[in-house]
Formats: sequence, C-alpha cells, structure tokens
Amino acid sequence: MTPLSADSRSGQLAARLPESLGTLEGPADGVVSLPLHLAWSGLRAFDLGQPRQRMGLYRILLNDGQHDDLPRFLNGGLLVELWPVLRTLVGPSIRTAWESAFPELATAARPAAA
Repeated sequence: MTPLSADSRSGQLAARLPESLGTLEGPADGVVSLPLHLAWSGLRAFDLGQPRQRMGLYRILLNDGQHDDLPRFLNGGLLVELWPVLRTLVGPSIRTAWESAFPELATAARPAAA
C-alpha cells in the first residue's frame, strides 16, 4: 500500500469541509452520542459541559468526521471558541485545511494585541 501524497491528503480534507461555519449547526450543550464509525473504541457519549470531553469530541470530528457528520455534530460558534486550543490538538494538515478555508479560525488563533 502506498502512502497518500500531501496533495491527495489535502484534497480529501478539503472535500470533507463544510461550505461555511454557519452550516455547522450541531449542539452547543448537552450530551452528544457519536455513531460507531466515529467512536468505534472507547467513549461514545460526550458531555459538552465538560471541557475535556468537549475538546475530545471536536478532535475526533476534525480528524475522522465525514462531510455529513460535521454539520450534524459540530457547532460553528463553539468551534471558533475552541479553535485556539483545538488547533494544537490536530495535525498540521487538518489545521491548515480548516484555517485556509475559514480565515475566522486563523484570526481566532492569533493572540490579542496587548
């Protein structure tokens, strides 16, 4: 099996991205239960009121979520809020794909001027 080239990986990531952050209408609170194709091992239900569980859920979705999973489970406002830390928990190809497609994420990641 040959490894994916950077270009094909970038193309796969781009195809998974939503049209806009506004289409990410997932819950901002409560408990989210992921289907087996996303959480096949370990925790499947995530309490969004628990910071570590919330971050774990978003990390799984950014890493493994398919195009149809993202609007169902991600919340655009919450993603922007979490992005400064979340971007450090995903790989560079995922971080670059999301920040390139959505400049508001790159802006959220920058520290405020003193």
